[in-house]
Amino acid sequence: MTEEERKKYGIRPEEVPLIFTDEATVPAHGSRNMNLRGKLSFKRKTAKARAKLDAFYAAALKAGACYYGPFVGEFGHFLLHNLPFIMHLHRQGVKVHYCGMEIHKPFLKDCNGASLTTDETWLRDFFAEVKPASNATVPPLDVREEIHAFRKKAAEDGLPYLDIADTALYWYPFRNWQLEGRQHVYSLKSVYASGQSGRSCVIFPRKKGGDYTPNNGGPWDYMEVARALAPGFDEVVLAGHPSLSAEVHDEEKIRVRISADNAETLRACADAELIVTQHSGAVHLGAYTETPVLLIFNGNPPIKGLIDTLRFRKNLTDTPLSYAFSLDEIKNFASAEQMQ
Repeated sequence: MTEEERKKYGIRPEEVPLIFTDEATVPAHGSRNMNLRGKLSFKRKTAKARAKLDAFYAAALKAGACYYGPFVGEFGHFLLHNLPFIMHLHRQGVKVHYCGMEIHKPFLKDCNGASLTTDETWLRDFFAEVKPASNATVPPLDVREEIHAFRKKAAEDGLPYLDIADTALYWYPFRNWQLEGRQHVYSLKSVYASGQSGRSCVIFPRKKGGDYTPNNGGPWDYMEVARALAPGFDEVVLAGHPSLSAEVHDEEKIRVRISADNAETLRACADAELIVTQHSGAVHLGAYTETPVLLIFNGNPPIKGLIDTLRFRKNLTDTPLSYAFSLDEIKNFASAEQMQ
């Protein structure tokens, strides 16, 4: 990785050994293994998608309203590529007619608690039935019918409509196009912080299975992680979606607040002095609640996908991530936190 690329992607010098340097999902990455004909076709499709995005954006600003959705994907994609764009549109005075999962409603607010959306088609929580996948999740039939109705309404209304279920549009063009000044973050700390006294941290005990993966590392015993952090805090909160969380239990300072209610999760994060999570969507929560994040990876770096996490995250916050690669490192981090 060149020094120019490192600065462009917002990667600190000490983070370079933690990343796979050649896997950033910029358009050039998408065509690198294609022959000349494939590269030219990919370039044309990407240019066409960007032209479509430019046209949508100009029309939305002119009309002062648009349709956007459906979002039925992974939490990280919501926080990195969808919520900040909707916040940007709201800041530009665009009224957003939105289709997405109702569990994300608590995030769709400005720093005063006002809604970012004008009209909504809320989709039920189906993660107990279907595992989310980027923006390309195939939801249950009844949810697909709701989405069809939303698309029909958008077509009849005639307002600009960005259908983010189009993966060819979303994956390379849309996500990178946003980085060109089309994202904004409203702090939700003032909306959800309770002002409670005492030091707390929030752990997301993601259920990733028993195997090691280059994206997430090996599995953790999250009760051990909570116990390792407990000496540095008055309370350790275990939070997350029930369908995506490991089994945990209350114990002394440790409190389980696993819930599909993201308002409760946001309150816990807004009150916390630290968020602890694997390399997953929860890494980005701190950007919205002004909370530092410790990324825990059970194994040795590099971490697959981290380069994208960092280069997209730099648009959301200037606060760097901290890292721990073993239970001992988590304990050492907790000891250092306690001394602050």
